[in-house]
Amino acid sequence: MSTEYEVKMEKAVDATLREFAKLRAGQASPAILNDIRVDYYGTPTPISQIAKISVPEPRMLLVSPWEKPMVDAVEKAILAANIGVTPMKDGNCIRVSMPILTTERRQELVKIARKHAEDGRVAVRNIRRDANDALKKKKDEISEDDMKKQQDAIQKATDKFIADIDSLLAEREKDILKVEEWQINLDILPLLWMGMGAGHASAALGV
Repeated sequence: MSTEYEVKMEKAVDATLREFAKLRAGQASPAILNDIRVDYYGTPTPISQIAKISVPEPRMLLVSPWEKPMVDAVEKAILAANIGVTPMKDGNCIRVSMPILTTERRQELVKIARKHAEDGRVAVRNIRRDANDALKKKKDEISEDDMKKQQDAIQKATDKFIADIDSLLAEREKDILKVEEWQINLDILPLLWMGMGAGHASAALGV
């Protein structure tokens, strides 16, 4: 059974993971819409509660409001959120395409991810401090051996959850920096075109 401080540390890791999910890394993810609220008959409501969000293509989200009158409201809310995407109505749905990320933008996202990771680590360490402070108040109630065992357990939990954050950060960085092969081809195409001509460039790219 998890202790109170372990539960809090796990929540800190979960909060970090949620922040990672908001970082748009080129691949379409419903998580980027998590913080957007739609005016649902006067009540700010998460998009996920009034619409189905699917991923029909790797770089596109399809938002299908349960109620037709909400299509315009959802489109307006996504635009107002200013998250770097442009929604487009398609009948009773809204298509949200993910723009291609530049190398510079990917590096910026990595920095943001690292900041979220450090915030998560600080939160875990603060929980460790509070747990140790609470333990010290019981020094007259428990033996020195028990005190040491519990301090060690707190540190072990701290190390574990910080390692979890480090692992999540490594995966997120890898995802952010991943450049699809077709994007690389688009980047080098102008150089190939100038250097060897259209026919040879196409052959080099296998097209």
